[in-house]
Parts: sequence; C-alpha cells; structure tokens
Amino acid sequence: MKILIVEDEAPIAEVVSAYAKRDGYDTITAGDGMTALEIFDREDISLVILDLMLPKLSGEEVCRRIREKSSVPIIMLTAKTGESDVVYGLDTGANDYVAKPFSPRVLMARIRAQLRPSATRDNIAAGVCADGRIEIDPERVEIRKDGKPIPVTKSEFLIFSTLASRPIRTWSRDEIIRNALGDDYDGFDRTIDTYIKNLRKKLAEPGHENGWIKTIYGFGYRFDDEK
Repeated sequence: MKILIVEDEAPIAEVVSAYAKRDGYDTITAGDGMTALEIFDREDISLVILDLMLPKLSGEEVCRRIREKSSVPIIMLTAKTGESDVVYGLDTGANDYVAKPFSPRVLMARIRAQLRPSATRDNIAAGVCADGRIEIDPERVEIRKDGKPIPVTKSEFLIFSTLASRPIRTWSRDEIIRNALGDDYDGFDRTIDTYIKNLRKKLAEPGHENGWIKTIYGFGYRFDDEK
C-alpha cells in the first residue's frame, strides 16, 4: 500500500514517512497542494496524510478535489485544532483529523485503522432500498442512487449501510459507532452528526431533503423510506 504524505514542512514529512515505512507502507511526499493532486492522479494511492496550510493550494481544496473522484481514506494532520476546524475538515471529506503536535505512534494507529479491512464491511450484504432507488455495493464500497455512484468516504458508506440494514430501528450515536466504525474508533461521538449531514447533502432531493435519514430527537437516527 502506498501513502501520499502532503506536508510542506520537510522534517514532519520525513518523520511520518519513516514511521510508515517501518510499518511496511510505501510512501511518496508532496510539498504543496498542486503537486499532491498531480501525484494522486498518476499513482495508486491507498491513503492520504494531508496538512491544511499548504502552498499553492489549501489542504481543504485538495481534499475536496480528491473526494470528487475517490473515496480513498484521508487523514488531516494540522495545527488547526479548534472544534470548528475539525468539523470543517470532516465536512470537506476527511476520514480522520490529527492535531499537531502529534504522536507518530498514534498517527500510525489511525492509519492502520483506516486501512484495516472492516469486519462491519465484511458483514454488509449488497442490497437495495428506498423503493429500489438506492443500491449498496460492499465490494466496491459504493452507494448508487438511480444507478449513479454517490461519492462517499469509507466511514459514510459504513454508517449509511448500517442504518439502511434495519430501516425500522433507531440507532444512537454510540450504537452507530460500535456497529459501523468499530470498537477501536476513537473520534468524538458528535462527529457522527457531521457524517450524517454529509450523507444527507449527497443524497438529498425534493421530497427526501434529509437523504432518507431521519433524526429521532433525544436519541439518534433512523433510515426512513417514507417522505
């Protein structure tokens, strides 16, 4: 597996690369956003480590452009540590968010978690919902609406698939984390709200503005086939 490290501070890029190589990954580095996109287009990248404050093109814009064509895991590694920064980073399509200064060992654990085959994914059955309009394809890690792929991250795919697997059930945030993301997920439970918001935006249409995901106030979320 090859990891793209997008970082304009060479010492940080070197540390991340050294730890990744020690864990058996191949690495390639980019010092600015435009170079990162060029590399991503020509290389077979399995995961992206992405700084936000980059020359030429911001990390947020790099993330958005990658998300337009790929669901590859993206971990933002940045000095922007405010809650609004984290939420914004996840909104642009990141799978995880690691603040600087950081522990290389913790970062590697986050990388392994993103690249580890998911037991939840293995248990997801291919199927259709919403009167046959939405298809779930676990082999491709893909959600299709009316036959057209919807660009989603791995976490968004797992969360949507979990909700759709039992449409009559209401899931709490903790239950979504355990069933969709696994017991080793160490993010904030409120980031589930961000994932849901992103899914709704991607699936929304007249009559289904909430993307078939209903909020059950005071408890959690439920997949809802009805308007």
